[in-house]
Order: sequence, then C-alpha cells, then structure tokens
Amino acid sequence: MKSQKEESKKLKALVREKYSEIALLSDEGEAAGCCGPTGCCNPGTRDQTGDSTYFNIMAESYEGQKGYQRDADLSLGCGIPVEFADFKPGQSVLDLGSGAGNDIFVARSLVGETGRLTGLDFSEAMIRKARANAEKMGYENIDFIVGDIEDIPLESGRFDVVLSNCVLNLVPDKRTAFAEIFRVLKSGGHFSISDIVLEGTIPEPIQKAAEAYVGCVSGAMQKEEYLEIVRSGGFSNVLVRKEREIVIPHDWLIRLLGEEQATILKTHHFRVLSITINGKKP
Repeated sequence: MKSQKEESKKLKALVREKYSEIALLSDEGEAAGCCGPTGCCNPGTRDQTGDSTYFNIMAESYEGQKGYQRDADLSLGCGIPVEFADFKPGQSVLDLGSGAGNDIFVARSLVGETGRLTGLDFSEAMIRKARANAEKMGYENIDFIVGDIEDIPLESGRFDVVLSNCVLNLVPDKRTAFAEIFRVLKSGGHFSISDIVLEGTIPEPIQKAAEAYVGCVSGAMQKEEYLEIVRSGGFSNVLVRKEREIVIPHDWLIRLLGEEQATILKTHHFRVLSITINGKKP
C-alpha cells in the first residue's frame, strides 16, 4: 500500500502534467476546461446545423468583469472569487493557482497601479503564459512565480487579499494549504476562494474514475469538513458568499464510467457544489 506521502507526490505530478498540457493546448488555440485536455468537463455538443459547441460545466462567465482579458481565461475556475474580494486601491494580492492570469488581471483593475499582485502556480508552462499575457498588456505591478500552495515561497504577513479559484480541491493537504494562506496574510487581511465541495458520499468507483481526470470532483471533500478546516485554521468571519450545484451531464458520466456505473450513480444521493467563501485573519 502506498503511503500518504507517495499518493500526495503522485497527485501533484499529475496536476503539474495536466495543467501544463492545458497551457500548451491553449497556446495552440485549442479549448481545455477544468478537467484538462481530456474534455471530461467540456464535452462537445452539436446543434441542428452540426456545429460543435464547447462548454464547461464548472466555469462561470467573466464577461463584463472590469479588467477581463479573454486570452487569460482558460475556463479553469468554478466561481468568480474576485466578486467578493472587497478590493481597495493599493492592496497587495496573491492568487493561488493563478493559471494564465485571469483573476489577477481582474483584481489589478480594482487595486490599480499602486497595488502589487502576485500569481503562484505549480505549472511552469502556465507561469510562462501568464507572464506573456502581462507583458502584452504592459502591466508592471504583477509577478508570476512557480510554487507549491502547501509551501508558499513568500514571506509571512505580506498580502491584504488571497484569491483562489477551483484549485484547493486539488491540493492533497488542505489544512497545510489554509495554514499557509493564514501565514502570508497580513493581520486583518482576508481571502476569497471559490472551490468544489460535496454533500453526500460519492461511490468509490466514481471517485476513482474522477481521479484520473485532474479537476472536477477529484480531491473534493465534504462541505462541512472543508469549512471546519478553514475555521480551525484561525480564520474569523468565515462565510459562504455563493453556492451553486454543478449538474454533471449523464452522457459525460456514461463516457467516463460506462452505462452500468452511470446508472448506479443515480441511486446515490450526493451533490457537487461550487462555493465561494470569505475568511479573515484576525
């Protein structure tokens, strides 16, 4: 039996590989969503004209958000944490799992040129893409760095706001991740995080199948357990600001699990939820 450390290392390697592949595919103009280039969360559909349509069941549209940059939006999120981040001009902001820079660029439009923003991602390919996007737009108050959320390579008490969008569900040790968030926040600083959680138990075959696809429900935990980890990490004013159910298409389940397992799944009562939460460091 593999140790927890070995399993953690394996998952991190898979995350790095899949999200690097997403970055490279997007450079080539190919769509890739929350589950990576396998397309498990973004099955194509065809309308009556036969045209293929791309969609992502997790992502919410950033269209209309101030500072939105289409080239930086790879549809990898499950919420819009910047909506509840309560930014102020001049603040310092850290985005964990920053991808191609989508949330960072929206945040920059709100903290302004006097703010300082840092994006951290596990994938060097994503960091290169984000840096290219920032350079193209002439932004000089943004840094993108490679790093592990369980061991953030930045000093303590540095940030006013920490963001993350559908990333912490992929982190093996969530208690350590939230301890790191607490550490890098200033006193009185806060976080705004969107993530995937569960209500009810997913049958083991479905969970194992999902783990083959980075993203979606892989690594997601029960909602109340997730909130307990946040509260026990020392945060105050922990609030769920938004919650919505993710309805997974049955045809996607059939492709992933087969007809028999997909049918069995209907008899289990569980929900996959996108939540956006805030918490404050006292």
